[in-house]
Amino acid sequence: MFVKRASLLAGLCLAAGVAAAQPAPVSAKAAGAPASSARAVDSIVAVVNDSVITRKELDTRIEEAKHQLTLAKRPIPDADLLQRQVLEQMIVTQVQLQRAKESGIVVKDADVEQALQRIAADNRLSVDQYKARLAQAGVPWDAFRKEVREQIIMARLRDREVDSQVQVSDSEINAYLAAQRGANAAPAETEYRLSEILVKLPDGATPDQINAAQKKATEALDKAKAGGDFAALAKQYSDASDAASGGDMGFRIPERIPDLYLNQIQKLQAGTVVPQVLRSNNGFHVIKLVETRKQGGDQGMTVPQIHARHILIRVGDGVSEAQARQKLLDIKAQIEAGKGDFADFARQVSVDGSASQGGDLGWISPGETVPAFERAMSELKDGQISDPVRSEYGYHLIQVLGHRESQVSGDQERNLAMQELRGRKAEQQYRDWLQQLRDSAYVDYRLSNAQQ
Repeated sequence: MFVKRASLLAGLCLAAGVAAAQPAPVSAKAAGAPASSARAVDSIVAVVNDSVITRKELDTRIEEAKHQLTLAKRPIPDADLLQRQVLEQMIVTQVQLQRAKESGIVVKDADVEQALQRIAADNRLSVDQYKARLAQAGVPWDAFRKEVREQIIMARLRDREVDSQVQVSDSEINAYLAAQRGANAAPAETEYRLSEILVKLPDGATPDQINAAQKKATEALDKAKAGGDFAALAKQYSDASDAASGGDMGFRIPERIPDLYLNQIQKLQAGTVVPQVLRSNNGFHVIKLVETRKQGGDQGMTVPQIHARHILIRVGDGVSEAQARQKLLDIKAQIEAGKGDFADFARQVSVDGSASQGGDLGWISPGETVPAFERAMSELKDGQISDPVRSEYGYHLIQVLGHRESQVSGDQERNLAMQELRGRKAEQQYRDWLQQLRDSAYVDYRLSNAQQ
């Protein structure tokens, strides 16, 4: 939610979709407006139930909106339209904050600080660095903290009044899965599940290096042909990023398979190995066709999966935010300099249950990790290591080992379908609830051009 300072821009889009109520104006006295001396300093532009929005607050938000639109390389609306959009967003925010207050929702300072730390970490900065970045953009830190607090309050209000009430029936899940399978049924296409062993060649490899690499690959191929465990051989011989997972490349359609492999595997039966070592610009490859399947028909859902491992350092018990983050930065530097192995560091310092497996989390489907972790993980390429990532559990150092498309079925398939349907229904119900909340609010516009 709080990624790269996008909340105000998102709010503008939301405001455009919420119709503005136009109640009859009332007098300043009836609305509880401040004395004329106060208005001379900062006039009121709108009264929202028992609260007011001032010209100064509106002007500040308009400048922030212009800045965000500029950063997003989006056109800035004309002055009157932008003013109406921003004011409407502020009104919608105000009615939500009022409802939250009535509901007894309170956000502690510690919750705000934790959110600020996550925002900074998502932007790959420390809190102090992020604070300086905002100052350069002309955004006061106190104003930003206030906005973050409001976003947390509104998120908790939405969860209480909308998201927690959403129900998805078995019949809805069945209908969704039937539609998905029907959409995938035609045309049916063969998918190939491959495993590989890659013996890499360095740039500008010498003849001796080429011969040594080819010999190593040939040795692995001979053992595979003799019935050796291909996954174990991949872990022993392969230099590919998916070696730790036994070289499993997952299911792929022909368009996602290099021609070098495809020309060979189409001649094979499932469970057999390409009979010769293949040579590419990267090095020497040993390829096994694990199995084939037809896409569509009665097959289950296919989802993207990421094989990842991580190192987790918790904050607290004498470990500060800065110390946890710096320790992981030091570990990353050592790994990238060839002075240590990720799995060894995970076993030594990680406090997660996966530490004994070198931090290996296996293949992860969408929605199986917390948002901050999943977002950072999804941005990584095979073999790449993240900067420290903040989640509610602490700081993570993440390394992605591979990507694949994988079929899911049974309980996992139904769970994914339920998540998708719940998200759709929650979004629609939230918009309906927000419209009703907005329509029920008393709003007195004090800008003549705000009622156009």
